[in-house]
Amino acid sequence: MIGKEKIDRINELARKHKEEGLTEDELKEREQLRKEYIAKFRENFRGQLDQIKFVEDLSEEEQEAYKREREKRKNS
Repeated sequence: MIGKEKIDRINELARKHKEEGLTEDELKEREQLRKEYIAKFRENFRGQLDQIKFVEDLSEEEQEAYKREREKRKNS
């Protein structure tokens, strides 16, 4: 994920934009930070979606293994 410093800077620029406005350099910086944040968000979200498995798409053996693993996690 994007670093805390960059998120803090995005928030700082947002506050400044609401209060007094931004310079051209700050507008460019804000745009760059936003693009970076959105790219990382999409990358992470895509990774999460890639981890999803639909039970209907699994073979019977895979379904049984999935059920055993799920039960094991519940009992842990």
